[in-house]
Amino acid sequence: MAGDSRGAERSVEQTLGHLRTLDSAAIDASGPPLTLEDLYKQQRMRMVRLAILLVDDPATAEDVVQEAFTGLYRNWSGLRDARAAIGYLRTAVVNGSRSVLRRRKTAREYQPPHQADARSAESLAMLTAEHQAVVASLAKLPRRQREVLVLRYYGNLSEAEIAEATGVSKGTVKSTASRALDALQKLMGG
Repeated sequence: MAGDSRGAERSVEQTLGHLRTLDSAAIDASGPPLTLEDLYKQQRMRMVRLAILLVDDPATAEDVVQEAFTGLYRNWSGLRDARAAIGYLRTAVVNGSRSVLRRRKTAREYQPPHQADARSAESLAMLTAEHQAVVASLAKLPRRQREVLVLRYYGNLSEAEIAEATGVSKGTVKSTASRALDALQKLMGG
């Protein structure tokens, strides 16, 4: 196991070392860049490679680097020197990559709220116009009122069973059912 770990570490070190050598050769030896344009020409691909290693997606890496250069442009007049600009870029790329990874994680973990399934055409065709009006009106009720009515009249549960299923008291079930029926009657127009 330890041998596998050292082998992987050696492989990573060789690969990243090779990329670092490529990046170093690409930097102009005449000194630090004097303008933002020079910096862009000299550092853009290096920063893109850094971002690709962090976010594992070339298009996203390009976006991260573009945002970093945009931020640098906005703050160009406040920089001490060109070396500070390179550090600023590197930090901006790392922070931008972290943000991308956080957004990805959040998107993967997001559970959309339950959406009621649309009724099929066949099931609607089997209902009379009055039944269709009841179903449509039920959908407009607040969640708790809809639950109580469905559990009572569709699930055929007692008030005690509804109270247990919904986590409210038996008295709350009674009052909610009463309000729900009144609201349903108003929604149906009479």
